[in-house]
Amino acid sequence: MKKILLGLFILGTLGMAQSNYEVYVKSGVKISQSEVDRDSKEIENIVNKIISDYETRDKKIMLEMRYIRENADKVREYLKNRNSDFDLDSLLKFDEDRRNLLQEVEMLKKERNESSALIGKYKQEGKDPAELLARMQTVSAKIKELDQKVAEIEEKQVQLTYTIPNKLHESTPIGKDEDENVEVRKWGTPREFDFEIKSHDELGVNLGILDFERGAKLGGSRFTVYKNAAARLERALIAFMIDVHTQEEDFEEIFTPQLVKKEMMVGTGQLPKFAEDAYKIEGEEMYLIPTAEVTLTNLHNGEILDEEELPKHYCGYTACFRKEAGSGGRDLKGLIRQHQFNKVEMVKIVKPETSYDELESMVNSAEKILQKLNLPYRVISLCSGDIGFSAAKTYDLEVWVPSQNKYREISSCSNTEDFQARRAMIKYRDKETKKSHFVHTLNGSGLAVGRTLLAIMENYQQDDGSIVIPEALVPYMGGMTVIK
Repeated sequence: MKKILLGLFILGTLGMAQSNYEVYVKSGVKISQSEVDRDSKEIENIVNKIISDYETRDKKIMLEMRYIRENADKVREYLKNRNSDFDLDSLLKFDEDRRNLLQEVEMLKKERNESSALIGKYKQEGKDPAELLARMQTVSAKIKELDQKVAEIEEKQVQLTYTIPNKLHESTPIGKDEDENVEVRKWGTPREFDFEIKSHDELGVNLGILDFERGAKLGGSRFTVYKNAAARLERALIAFMIDVHTQEEDFEEIFTPQLVKKEMMVGTGQLPKFAEDAYKIEGEEMYLIPTAEVTLTNLHNGEILDEEELPKHYCGYTACFRKEAGSGGRDLKGLIRQHQFNKVEMVKIVKPETSYDELESMVNSAEKILQKLNLPYRVISLCSGDIGFSAAKTYDLEVWVPSQNKYREISSCSNTEDFQARRAMIKYRDKETKKSHFVHTLNGSGLAVGRTLLAIMENYQQDDGSIVIPEALVPYMGGMTVIK
Protein backbone atom coordinates (compact mmCIF):
# COMPACT_ATOMS: atom_id res chain seq x y z
CA MET A 1 0.00 0.00 0.00
CA LYS A 2 2.83 2.40 0.91
CA LYS A 3 4.56 1.68 -2.40
CA ILE A 4 1.37 2.46 -4.30
CA LEU A 5 0.84 5.72 -2.45
CA LEU A 6 4.44 6.76 -3.05
CA GLY A 7 4.10 5.93 -6.72
CA LEU A 8 0.95 8.02 -7.00
CA PHE A 9 2.71 10.82 -5.14
CA ILE A 10 5.63 10.93 -7.53
CA LEU A 11 3.37 10.84 -10.59
CA GLY A 12 1.28 13.67 -9.18
CA THR A 13 4.33 15.70 -8.17
CA LEU A 14 5.97 15.34 -11.54
CA GLY A 15 2.74 16.17 -13.35
CA MET A 16 2.27 19.36 -11.37
CA ALA A 17 5.88 20.39 -11.92
CA GLN A 18 5.58 19.83 -15.65
CA SER A 19 2.30 21.66 -16.09
CA ASN A 20 3.31 24.65 -14.04
CA TYR A 21 6.85 25.31 -15.20
CA GLU A 22 5.76 28.69 -16.61
CA VAL A 23 4.78 30.07 -13.20
CA TYR A 24 6.87 32.49 -11.19
CA VAL A 25 8.38 31.54 -7.81
CA LYS A 26 8.24 33.86 -4.82
CA SER A 27 11.49 35.51 -5.81
CA GLY A 28 9.97 36.49 -9.15
CA VAL A 29 12.35 34.32 -11.17
CA LYS A 30 10.75 32.36 -14.00
CA ILE A 31 11.24 28.58 -13.82
CA SER A 32 12.73 27.19 -17.00
CA GLN A 33 11.82 23.87 -18.62
CA SER A 34 15.34 22.54 -17.99
CA GLU A 35 15.06 23.37 -14.27
CA VAL A 36 11.74 21.56 -14.05
CA ASP A 37 13.24 18.53 -15.81
CA ARG A 38 16.22 18.52 -13.46
CA ASP A 39 14.12 18.88 -10.30
CA SER A 40 11.63 16.31 -11.52
CA LYS A 41 14.45 13.83 -12.07
CA GLU A 42 15.79 14.46 -8.58
CA ILE A 43 12.36 13.89 -7.06
CA GLU A 44 11.93 10.76 -9.14
CA ASN A 45 15.26 9.35 -7.96
CA ILE A 46 14.44 10.03 -4.31
CA VAL A 47 11.03 8.40 -4.48
CA ASN A 48 12.33 5.44 -6.48
CA LYS A 49 14.94 4.93 -3.75
CA ILE A 50 12.21 4.95 -1.10
CA ILE A 51 10.11 2.51 -3.10
CA SER A 52 13.15 0.31 -3.64
CA ASP A 53 13.83 0.31 0.11
CA TYR A 54 10.33 -1.00 0.77
CA GLU A 55 10.70 -3.63 -1.92
CA THR A 56 14.09 -4.66 -0.56
CA ARG A 57 12.82 -4.92 2.97
CA ASP A 58 9.85 -6.99 1.86
CA LYS A 59 12.12 -9.29 -0.14
CA LYS A 60 14.51 -9.67 2.76
CA ILE A 61 11.77 -10.54 5.21
CA MET A 62 10.05 -12.88 2.81
CA LEU A 63 13.30 -14.72 2.11
CA GLU A 64 13.71 -15.26 5.83
CA MET A 65 10.07 -16.20 6.18
CA ARG A 66 10.30 -18.69 3.34
CA TYR A 67 13.17 -20.48 5.13
CA ILE A 68 11.24 -20.49 8.43
CA ARG A 69 8.06 -21.74 6.76
CA GLU A 70 9.82 -24.51 4.84
CA ASN A 71 12.03 -25.55 7.76
CA ALA A 72 9.67 -25.08 10.72
CA ASP A 73 10.79 -28.27 12.49
CA LYS A 74 14.47 -27.31 12.18
CA VAL A 75 13.69 -23.83 13.49
CA ARG A 76 11.79 -25.28 16.47
CA GLU A 77 14.75 -27.49 17.22
CA TYR A 78 17.36 -24.72 17.21
CA LEU A 79 15.06 -22.43 19.23
CA LYS A 80 14.76 -25.23 21.80
CA ASN A 81 18.54 -25.71 21.82
CA ARG A 82 18.98 -21.95 22.33
CA ASN A 83 16.55 -21.94 25.28
CA SER A 84 14.66 -19.31 23.28
CA ASP A 85 11.10 -18.28 24.17
CA PHE A 86 10.42 -17.00 20.64
CA ASP A 87 6.76 -17.50 19.65
CA LEU A 88 7.19 -19.38 16.37
CA ASP A 89 3.49 -20.31 16.17
CA SER A 90 2.47 -16.65 16.13
CA LEU A 91 4.94 -15.90 13.34
CA LEU A 92 3.69 -18.82 11.25
CA LYS A 93 0.07 -17.75 11.87
CA PHE A 94 0.86 -14.21 10.65
CA ASP A 95 2.45 -15.71 7.56
CA GLU A 96 -0.52 -17.95 6.87
CA ASP A 97 -3.02 -15.11 7.36
CA ARG A 98 -0.99 -12.83 5.09
CA ARG A 99 -0.78 -15.37 2.30
CA ASN A 100 -4.51 -16.18 2.56
CA LEU A 101 -5.39 -12.49 2.37
CA LEU A 102 -3.11 -11.97 -0.63
CA GLN A 103 -4.78 -14.89 -2.36
CA GLU A 104 -8.20 -13.37 -1.68
CA VAL A 105 -7.01 -9.98 -2.98
CA GLU A 106 -5.73 -11.56 -6.19
CA MET A 107 -9.09 -13.28 -6.75
CA LEU A 108 -10.94 -10.01 -6.20
CA LYS A 109 -8.59 -8.17 -8.57
CA LYS A 110 -9.22 -10.84 -11.19
CA GLU A 111 -12.97 -10.39 -10.71
CA ARG A 112 -12.60 -6.61 -11.01
CA ASN A 113 -10.62 -6.92 -14.24
CA GLU A 114 -13.19 -9.29 -15.72
CA SER A 115 -16.03 -6.95 -14.71
CA SER A 116 -14.20 -4.00 -16.26
CA ALA A 117 -13.95 -5.86 -19.55
CA LEU A 118 -17.64 -6.75 -19.36
CA ILE A 119 -18.63 -3.16 -18.74
CA GLY A 120 -16.94 -2.14 -21.96
CA LYS A 121 -18.69 -4.93 -23.78
CA TYR A 122 -22.08 -3.95 -22.27
CA LYS A 123 -21.62 -0.36 -23.42
CA GLN A 124 -20.84 -1.51 -26.96
CA GLU A 125 -23.95 -3.68 -26.94
CA GLY A 126 -26.16 -0.96 -25.42
CA LYS A 127 -26.73 -2.87 -22.18
CA ASP A 128 -27.03 -1.22 -18.76
CA PRO A 129 -23.76 -1.84 -16.78
CA ALA A 130 -25.16 -0.34 -13.53
CA GLU A 131 -25.19 -3.68 -11.69
CA LEU A 132 -21.62 -4.44 -12.76
CA LEU A 133 -20.48 -0.95 -11.76
CA ALA A 134 -22.03 -1.36 -8.31
CA ARG A 135 -20.30 -4.73 -7.93
CA MET A 136 -16.98 -3.22 -8.97
CA GLN A 137 -17.34 -0.53 -6.33
CA THR A 138 -17.99 -3.20 -3.69
CA VAL A 139 -15.02 -5.26 -4.88
CA SER A 140 -12.70 -2.22 -4.96
CA ALA A 141 -13.73 -1.29 -1.41
CA LYS A 142 -13.05 -4.85 -0.28
CA ILE A 143 -9.62 -4.84 -1.96
CA LYS A 144 -8.76 -1.61 -0.15
CA GLU A 145 -9.89 -3.11 3.16
CA LEU A 146 -7.84 -6.28 2.63
CA ASP A 147 -4.77 -4.32 1.50
CA GLN A 148 -4.89 -2.47 4.81
CA LYS A 149 -5.14 -5.77 6.72
CA VAL A 150 -2.19 -7.17 4.76
CA ALA A 151 -0.11 -4.07 5.58
CA GLU A 152 -0.95 -4.40 9.29
CA ILE A 153 -0.07 -8.10 9.36
CA GLU A 154 3.16 -7.50 7.43
CA GLU A 155 4.27 -4.89 9.96
CA LYS A 156 3.59 -7.26 12.87
CA GLN A 157 5.34 -10.06 10.99
CA VAL A 158 8.41 -7.90 10.32
CA GLN A 159 8.68 -6.80 13.95
CA LEU A 160 8.34 -10.39 15.19
CA THR A 161 10.88 -11.64 12.66
CA TYR A 162 13.40 -9.15 14.03
CA THR A 163 13.28 -10.92 17.41
CA ILE A 164 14.01 -14.45 16.20
CA PRO A 165 17.62 -15.51 16.95
CA ASN A 166 20.06 -16.68 14.31
CA LYS A 167 20.20 -20.31 13.30
CA LEU A 168 23.16 -22.28 14.67
CA HIS A 169 26.14 -23.56 12.73
CA GLU A 170 26.40 -27.34 12.76
CA SER A 171 29.67 -27.17 14.74
CA THR A 172 28.12 -25.21 17.62
CA PRO A 173 27.92 -27.55 20.63
CA ILE A 174 24.44 -28.33 21.96
CA GLY A 175 24.11 -27.50 25.65
CA LYS A 176 21.84 -25.91 28.23
CA ASP A 177 24.02 -23.13 29.64
CA GLU A 178 27.59 -21.86 30.18
CA ASP A 179 28.47 -25.00 32.15
CA GLU A 180 28.23 -26.98 28.91
CA ASN A 181 30.55 -24.76 26.85
CA VAL A 182 33.42 -26.74 25.30
CA GLU A 183 37.05 -25.94 26.03
CA VAL A 184 39.08 -25.86 22.80
CA ARG A 185 42.58 -25.05 24.09
CA LYS A 186 44.59 -23.34 26.80
CA TRP A 187 47.65 -21.11 26.57
CA GLY A 188 50.06 -20.23 29.34
CA THR A 189 50.28 -21.43 32.93
CA PRO A 190 48.66 -19.48 35.76
CA ARG A 191 51.26 -17.99 38.05
CA GLU A 192 51.80 -19.50 41.50
CA PHE A 193 51.98 -16.76 44.12
CA ASP A 194 54.00 -17.07 47.34
CA PHE A 195 52.03 -14.26 48.97
CA GLU A 196 48.39 -13.39 49.57
CA ILE A 197 46.74 -12.37 46.30
CA LYS A 198 44.96 -9.04 46.13
CA SER A 199 42.07 -8.29 43.76
CA HIS A 200 42.52 -5.61 41.13
CA ASP A 201 40.11 -3.25 42.87
CA GLU A 202 42.06 -3.54 46.13
CA LEU A 203 45.34 -3.01 44.30
CA GLY A 204 43.93 -0.02 42.42
CA VAL A 205 42.61 1.70 45.53
CA ASN A 206 45.81 1.08 47.51
CA LEU A 207 47.93 2.52 44.67
CA GLY A 208 45.56 5.47 44.21
CA ILE A 209 44.98 4.70 40.52
CA LEU A 210 41.32 3.51 40.60
CA ASP A 211 38.61 5.56 42.29
CA PHE A 212 35.33 3.69 42.56
CA GLU A 213 33.72 6.10 45.03
CA ARG A 214 34.15 9.13 42.78
CA GLY A 215 33.10 7.06 39.77
CA ALA A 216 29.85 6.26 41.59
CA LYS A 217 29.47 9.92 42.59
CA LEU A 218 29.77 10.99 38.96
CA GLY A 219 27.76 8.32 37.18
CA GLY A 220 26.29 5.93 39.74
CA SER A 221 27.16 2.27 40.25
CA ARG A 222 29.43 0.52 37.76
CA PHE A 223 31.34 3.63 36.76
CA THR A 224 35.02 4.11 37.61
CA VAL A 225 37.54 6.94 37.58
CA TYR A 226 40.99 5.93 36.30
CA LYS A 227 43.88 8.02 37.66
CA ASN A 228 47.56 8.50 36.79
CA ALA A 229 49.19 5.14 35.90
CA ALA A 230 45.84 3.36 35.40
CA ALA A 231 44.64 6.05 32.99
CA ARG A 232 47.92 5.84 31.11
CA LEU A 233 47.82 2.02 31.07
CA GLU A 234 44.28 2.06 29.63
CA ARG A 235 45.45 4.43 26.89
CA ALA A 236 48.58 2.33 26.29
CA LEU A 237 46.54 -0.84 25.88
CA ILE A 238 44.27 0.78 23.28
CA ALA A 239 47.25 1.99 21.22
CA PHE A 240 49.05 -1.36 21.59
CA MET A 241 46.03 -3.38 20.41
CA ILE A 242 45.38 -1.11 17.44
CA ASP A 243 49.04 -1.22 16.43
CA VAL A 244 49.18 -5.01 16.53
CA HIS A 245 45.98 -5.37 14.50
CA THR A 246 47.00 -2.79 11.87
CA GLN A 247 50.79 -3.23 11.68
CA GLU A 248 51.21 -6.97 12.22
CA GLU A 249 47.90 -7.95 10.63
CA ASP A 250 45.76 -6.55 7.83
CA PHE A 251 43.08 -4.68 9.75
CA GLU A 252 42.15 -1.14 8.71
CA GLU A 253 41.77 1.27 11.63
CA ILE A 254 38.43 3.07 11.74
CA PHE A 255 37.21 5.61 14.28
CA THR A 256 33.42 5.92 14.24
CA PRO A 257 30.64 7.88 15.93
CA GLN A 258 29.58 6.45 19.26
CA LEU A 259 26.01 7.65 18.84
CA VAL A 260 23.93 5.98 16.13
CA LYS A 261 20.51 5.94 14.54
CA LYS A 262 17.98 3.30 15.52
CA GLU A 263 18.24 1.44 12.21
CA MET A 264 21.94 0.81 12.83
CA MET A 265 21.11 -0.94 16.09
CA VAL A 266 18.44 -2.96 14.28
CA GLY A 267 20.94 -3.83 11.56
CA THR A 268 23.32 -5.66 13.90
CA GLY A 269 20.62 -7.20 16.08
CA GLN A 270 20.76 -5.06 19.24
CA LEU A 271 17.22 -3.85 18.57
CA PRO A 272 14.46 -4.58 19.18
CA LYS A 273 15.52 -7.64 21.21
CA PHE A 274 17.83 -5.85 23.69
CA ALA A 275 16.18 -2.45 23.98
CA GLU A 276 16.30 -2.63 27.79
CA ASP A 277 20.09 -2.86 27.77
CA ALA A 278 20.58 0.11 25.45
CA TYR A 279 21.13 3.76 26.38
CA LYS A 280 18.65 5.77 24.32
CA ILE A 281 18.71 9.53 23.84
CA GLU A 282 15.45 10.89 25.22
CA GLY A 283 13.18 12.34 22.55
CA GLU A 284 15.32 11.02 19.68
CA GLU A 285 15.74 7.72 17.84
CA MET A 286 19.45 7.75 18.71
CA TYR A 287 21.47 5.32 20.84
CA LEU A 288 24.86 5.11 22.52
CA ILE A 289 26.66 2.11 21.01
CA PRO A 290 27.11 -1.05 23.13
CA THR A 291 30.11 -1.99 20.95
CA ALA A 292 31.88 -0.79 17.81
CA GLU A 293 30.45 -3.88 16.11
CA VAL A 294 27.39 -1.68 15.47
CA THR A 295 29.24 1.08 13.65
CA LEU A 296 31.96 -0.93 11.92
CA THR A 297 29.45 -3.41 10.46
CA ASN A 298 26.96 -0.73 9.47
CA LEU A 299 29.58 1.23 7.57
CA HIS A 300 28.17 -0.66 4.60
CA ASN A 301 24.50 -0.63 5.60
CA GLY A 302 22.36 -0.68 2.44
CA GLU A 303 25.35 -1.13 0.12
CA ILE A 304 26.23 -3.61 -2.62
CA LEU A 305 30.00 -4.09 -2.65
CA ASP A 306 32.03 -5.32 -5.57
CA GLU A 307 33.45 -8.81 -5.07
CA GLU A 308 36.98 -7.40 -5.44
CA GLU A 309 36.41 -5.25 -2.34
CA LEU A 310 36.13 -8.31 -0.11
CA PRO A 311 37.25 -9.24 2.43
CA LYS A 312 37.07 -6.11 4.55
CA HIS A 313 38.88 -6.24 7.88
CA TYR A 314 38.19 -3.34 10.24
CA CYS A 315 39.29 -2.58 13.78
CA GLY A 316 38.52 0.38 15.96
CA TYR A 317 38.50 1.70 19.49
CA THR A 318 35.30 3.07 21.04
CA ALA A 319 33.77 3.53 24.41
CA CYS A 320 30.90 1.07 24.94
CA PHE A 321 27.70 1.71 26.87
CA ARG A 322 25.53 -1.05 28.33
CA LYS A 323 22.83 -0.98 30.97
CA GLU A 324 22.96 -4.75 31.27
CA ALA A 325 19.60 -4.62 32.98
CA GLY A 326 19.33 -8.39 33.10
CA SER A 327 22.73 -9.12 34.66
CA GLY A 328 21.15 -9.74 38.04
CA GLY A 329 23.65 -7.77 40.08
CA ARG A 330 26.67 -9.90 39.11
CA ASP A 331 30.21 -8.58 39.46
CA LEU A 332 29.27 -5.30 41.07
CA LYS A 333 32.81 -4.89 42.47
CA GLY A 334 35.69 -3.75 40.33
CA LEU A 335 36.03 -3.52 36.56
CA ILE A 336 34.50 -6.82 35.44
CA ARG A 337 31.09 -5.43 34.57
CA GLN A 338 30.83 -1.69 33.90
CA HIS A 339 28.11 0.44 32.28
CA GLN A 340 30.82 2.27 30.32
CA PHE A 341 34.04 0.62 29.17
CA ASN A 342 36.58 0.77 26.35
CA LYS A 343 37.02 -1.90 23.73
CA VAL A 344 39.01 -2.48 20.58
CA GLU A 345 36.68 -4.23 18.16
CA MET A 346 37.43 -6.34 15.09
CA VAL A 347 34.85 -6.66 12.29
CA LYS A 348 35.10 -8.69 9.10
CA ILE A 349 32.84 -8.48 6.05
CA VAL A 350 33.51 -11.45 3.82
CA LYS A 351 32.18 -13.88 1.23
CA PRO A 352 30.20 -16.79 2.72
CA GLU A 353 32.61 -19.51 1.57
CA THR A 354 35.51 -18.01 3.56
CA SER A 355 33.69 -16.91 6.71
CA TYR A 356 34.64 -19.82 8.97
CA ASP A 357 38.31 -19.60 8.05
CA GLU A 358 38.01 -15.89 8.81
CA LEU A 359 36.50 -16.72 12.22
CA GLU A 360 39.48 -18.90 13.17
CA SER A 361 41.83 -16.14 12.03
CA MET A 362 39.94 -13.55 14.10
CA VAL A 363 40.27 -15.71 17.22
CA ASN A 364 44.01 -15.98 16.56
CA SER A 365 44.21 -12.18 16.31
CA ALA A 366 42.67 -11.79 19.76
CA GLU A 367 44.94 -14.54 21.12
CA LYS A 368 48.02 -12.74 19.79
CA ILE A 369 47.28 -9.77 22.08
CA LEU A 370 47.06 -12.00 25.16
CA GLN A 371 50.20 -13.90 24.19
CA LYS A 372 52.21 -10.71 23.73
CA LEU A 373 51.04 -9.63 27.19
CA ASN A 374 51.88 -13.11 28.54
CA LEU A 375 48.44 -13.53 30.10
CA PRO A 376 47.19 -17.12 30.55
CA TYR A 377 43.91 -17.79 28.81
CA ARG A 378 41.68 -20.45 27.34
CA VAL A 379 39.48 -20.63 24.25
CA ILE A 380 36.00 -22.08 24.56
CA SER A 381 33.28 -22.80 22.01
CA LEU A 382 29.95 -21.50 23.28
CA CYS A 383 27.13 -24.01 23.40
CA SER A 384 23.65 -23.43 21.99
CA GLY A 385 22.22 -22.35 25.34
CA ASP A 386 24.87 -19.68 25.94
CA ILE A 387 25.53 -18.27 22.47
CA GLY A 388 24.50 -14.73 21.56
CA PHE A 389 21.36 -13.72 19.69
CA SER A 390 23.01 -12.85 16.37
CA ALA A 391 25.73 -15.52 16.33
CA ALA A 392 25.79 -18.81 14.43
CA LYS A 393 29.05 -19.81 16.11
CA THR A 394 31.06 -18.12 18.86
CA TYR A 395 34.44 -18.61 20.50
CA ASP A 396 35.10 -16.89 23.82
CA LEU A 397 38.57 -16.12 25.09
CA GLU A 398 38.78 -16.22 28.89
CA VAL A 399 41.74 -14.73 30.73
CA TRP A 400 43.00 -16.04 34.06
CA VAL A 401 41.93 -13.88 37.03
CA PRO A 402 44.01 -14.92 40.09
CA SER A 403 41.79 -13.36 42.79
CA GLN A 404 38.81 -15.34 41.50
CA ASN A 405 40.87 -18.45 40.74
CA LYS A 406 39.14 -18.87 37.39
CA TYR A 407 39.05 -17.78 33.77
CA ARG A 408 36.83 -14.82 32.84
CA GLU A 409 35.65 -13.68 29.40
CA ILE A 410 37.84 -11.05 27.76
CA SER A 411 36.89 -11.53 24.11
CA SER A 412 33.99 -12.98 22.16
CA CYS A 413 34.48 -13.75 18.44
CA SER A 414 31.40 -14.62 16.41
CA ASN A 415 30.34 -15.47 12.89
CA THR A 416 26.81 -14.18 12.30
CA GLU A 417 26.80 -15.57 8.73
CA ASP A 418 24.20 -13.51 6.78
CA PHE A 419 22.02 -12.74 9.82
CA GLN A 420 23.21 -9.15 10.21
CA ALA A 421 23.74 -8.70 6.48
CA ARG A 422 20.04 -9.37 5.82
CA ARG A 423 18.96 -6.90 8.49
CA ALA A 424 21.43 -4.25 7.35
CA MET A 425 21.11 -5.11 3.62
CA ILE A 426 24.84 -5.60 2.96
CA LYS A 427 25.57 -7.49 -0.25
CA TYR A 428 28.33 -8.07 -2.75
CA ARG A 429 28.10 -8.40 -6.53
CA ASP A 430 29.61 -11.51 -8.10
CA LYS A 431 32.12 -10.39 -10.72
CA GLU A 432 31.21 -13.25 -13.08
CA THR A 433 27.42 -13.52 -12.80
CA LYS A 434 26.80 -9.89 -11.74
CA LYS A 435 24.27 -11.26 -9.26
CA SER A 436 24.25 -9.87 -5.72
CA HIS A 437 24.53 -12.03 -2.61
CA PHE A 438 24.48 -11.32 1.10
CA VAL A 439 27.87 -11.11 2.76
CA HIS A 440 28.81 -12.81 6.02
CA THR A 441 29.76 -10.57 8.93
CA LEU A 442 32.01 -11.41 11.87
CA ASN A 443 32.87 -9.50 15.02
CA GLY A 444 35.19 -9.94 17.96
CA SER A 445 36.84 -8.07 20.81
CA GLY A 446 40.48 -7.47 20.35
CA LEU A 447 40.26 -6.94 23.39
CA ALA A 448 37.98 -5.55 26.10
CA VAL A 449 40.43 -2.99 27.47
CA GLY A 450 39.23 -2.68 31.08
CA ARG A 451 39.29 -6.44 31.60
CA THR A 452 42.77 -6.61 30.06
CA LEU A 453 43.92 -3.93 32.50
CA LEU A 454 42.52 -5.80 35.50
CA ALA A 455 44.10 -9.05 34.27
CA ILE A 456 47.49 -7.30 34.07
CA MET A 457 47.06 -5.79 37.52
CA GLU A 458 46.29 -9.15 39.12
CA ASN A 459 48.69 -11.39 37.17
CA TYR A 460 51.62 -8.95 37.43
CA GLN A 461 51.13 -7.89 41.08
CA GLN A 462 54.04 -8.03 43.53
CA ASP A 463 54.22 -8.78 47.24
CA ASP A 464 54.53 -5.07 48.09
CA GLY A 465 51.33 -4.19 46.15
CA SER A 466 53.15 -2.80 43.11
CA ILE A 467 52.40 -3.94 39.56
CA VAL A 468 54.98 -4.82 36.92
CA ILE A 469 54.27 -3.45 33.44
CA PRO A 470 54.30 -6.19 30.74
CA GLU A 471 57.35 -5.81 28.50
CA ALA A 472 55.25 -5.23 25.38
CA LEU A 473 53.64 -2.16 27.00
CA VAL A 474 56.75 -0.46 28.40
CA PRO A 475 57.31 1.66 25.23
CA TYR A 476 53.66 2.78 25.41
CA MET A 477 54.14 3.73 29.08
CA GLY A 478 57.06 6.07 28.39
CA GLY A 479 59.56 3.57 29.77
CA MET A 480 57.66 2.95 33.02
CA THR A 481 58.28 -0.62 34.21
CA VAL A 482 56.48 -0.69 37.57
CA ILE A 483 53.36 0.96 38.99
CA LYS A 484 54.00 1.68 42.68
